[in-house]
Amino acid sequence: MERVTLDFPGEALIHRHPLAVRVTDMNYGRHLGHDALVSLLHEARLQALLALDLPEWDLAGYPSVVVDLAVQYQSEAHCPDMLVVETAVPMPAGKALTVYHRVLKQDSEQVVATARLNLLLIDPAQGRPVAIPEAVTQALASAQSKVSER
Repeated sequence: MERVTLDFPGEALIHRHPLAVRVTDMNYGRHLGHDALVSLLHEARLQALLALDLPEWDLAGYPSVVVDLAVQYQSEAHCPDMLVVETAVPMPAGKALTVYHRVLKQDSEQVVATARLNLLLIDPAQGRPVAIPEAVTQALASAQSKVSER
């Protein structure tokens, strides 16, 4: 079986967000379910972008849409585990923002999952993707330098 393998780009880290595994996040296998993980990743992405003053519905004037998602599961998480979701966004090379998340158990730093998704910014008037605005790349560069200083 071919498995997805993702490398988290630590040098592009912009944010860390703590989250707890809730009882409603559990699946029938008694661990963090896929649907709940996707929701936790969304919350972490929202918080990372808000920390840059870039809400995902207004990234320098454009709303964003997720166009793909890949997840590599590496261990289980259970209620009431405390997690930290690290978010990294490498400098964009085209029209997409590639966002990586690494989900860690807070106490042991054991990796639970690594995810990669691509966001496109859409011109609402034309319904077409636009180039990543300079304000977005500047905010990312600033965040990466602040995280690397810590």
